[in-house]
Amino acid sequence: MPIIDLLRRNSKLYGNEVALVEINPELKEEQRVTWKEYELIQPTSATFYRRQITWSVFDEKANRVANMLMDRGIKPGQKCAILLMNCLEWLPIYFGILKAGAIAVPMNFRFTADEIKYCIYASDSDVLFYGPEFIGRIEEIADDLNKDTLLFFVGDSCPTYAEDYYRHAANHSSVDPLIHITDDDDGAIYFSSGTTGFPKAILLKHQALSQSAKMEAIHHETNKNDTFLCIPPLYHTGAKMHWFGSLYTGSKAVILKGNSPEAIMSAVSNEECTIVWLLVPWAQDILAALDSGRIKLENYRTKQWRLMHIGAQPVPPSLIRHWMRYFPNHKYDTNYGLSESTGPGCVHLGLENIHKVGAIGVPGYGWQTKIVDEQNVPVNQGDVGELCVKGPGVMVEYYKNPLATAEVLKEGWLHTGDMAMQDEDGFIFLVDRKKDVIITGGENLYPVQIEAFLMTNDKIHDAAVIGLPDERLGEIAAAIIQVKEGFTLDEEEIVSFCKELPRYKRPRKIILAPVIRNATGKIDKPKLREIYGGTRLVERQNRS
Repeated sequence: MPIIDLLRRNSKLYGNEVALVEINPELKEEQRVTWKEYELIQPTSATFYRRQITWSVFDEKANRVANMLMDRGIKPGQKCAILLMNCLEWLPIYFGILKAGAIAVPMNFRFTADEIKYCIYASDSDVLFYGPEFIGRIEEIADDLNKDTLLFFVGDSCPTYAEDYYRHAANHSSVDPLIHITDDDDGAIYFSSGTTGFPKAILLKHQALSQSAKMEAIHHETNKNDTFLCIPPLYHTGAKMHWFGSLYTGSKAVILKGNSPEAIMSAVSNEECTIVWLLVPWAQDILAALDSGRIKLENYRTKQWRLMHIGAQPVPPSLIRHWMRYFPNHKYDTNYGLSESTGPGCVHLGLENIHKVGAIGVPGYGWQTKIVDEQNVPVNQGDVGELCVKGPGVMVEYYKNPLATAEVLKEGWLHTGDMAMQDEDGFIFLVDRKKDVIITGGENLYPVQIEAFLMTNDKIHDAAVIGLPDERLGEIAAAIIQVKEGFTLDEEEIVSFCKELPRYKRPRKIILAPVIRNATGKIDKPKLREIYGGTRLVERQNRS
């Protein structure tokens, strides 16, 4: 079943029920006006604190977008890019593109002007929907785009070189165009994180999108009465595919435009959220605010909150143990995935397996896994190798890049580039990114393991371990450590703490500085290596 059929079904069965809520917690109190029933022609505006739409309005908005695109000559198979911050318009535009038979191309809101231009051309996009936050970047490249590229501006005061999305959409029919689409049709192009150059375009079929929706609902036992809190950016497969569980069950979701502990806890309380997906830094921030007394649980309604799941990067077991002290009744889950596997879920811990905290889990619904060596031969249980996954969510290809595709797709198996091992119970533990493994004096160091150890220190808020060049050893492990607010921690204390590690695993350089993360919460190791790689290194002789 193509993913758009789920929206049609929800409109028919649950038309008058709330589908999406948008909350902007960053507004000042005097600006906090709510908009109960959002009208199509009303632009997104900083004067609205809370907006919502029902399933029928959601479906009608998507239909208007589809009819608008078709009226402008967009045919099935053409590509339409989306460059928006999280907002109530995001998902209706996405589904409108799909309903026109076109291919949706979400783009990272952190892309530079050059990256935006590159991605438009790399994906062959003929349309770009963009918001007011990107006016400057689009102005830089507007003259370089194909003269036939349609630019739809989603906001107030439309630039002269673009078209007003609200006005054009309002003038088109809300009747479903009913374009015939199958599971085998191409549905979306997502972009890789681009940490090794310009991002790659990842082509996904409708089957992959639909399977991820069913899988999400099964993994998290999502039901019609749940309310999902969506905080991460919707351009990313992680946030989108977790929300697909709400789409699959016809349940409400809340789009939160903010990630402070106060904003998250208030949204959970006021909207009675039952499922929250957090990135590691946001969970850390909530715990720090609770530890310091800045926020107090008794000020929020949290009894209905049943599930905290977390992902996008390895999760320190110490973080979950800390979390369970405040939320002992929470079910916990983590999901592993990548955009090439239609986001999270190809490996899944499972709600019943909190005793395996630290593992990423077992094969997800409909998926297979294997761990192989450099010769593509499965390794023995307990040995480290590259994790490979196979299932209905594997990408079609890197769009127009057969060489890159052939490097990672082999006989239907997606080679993830992540190093992993499997324990005696069949649970998979992520060791590190293949490219992040540090080889020091001939020994392989896996930064994730060292980071997990560092995070057991009660004074450490965040930690990242990277390899830096060394004339004698080739590379050494450097630890960037962010100390918790209100605490002090010096280099000698950290060195002493690390004596619990085997000598070869101890960081040889300590850097007390903020840990840089990207929009999806992953440690930005290429950026950290860029910042600290040129520093003259002095080998640290750790004494026992």
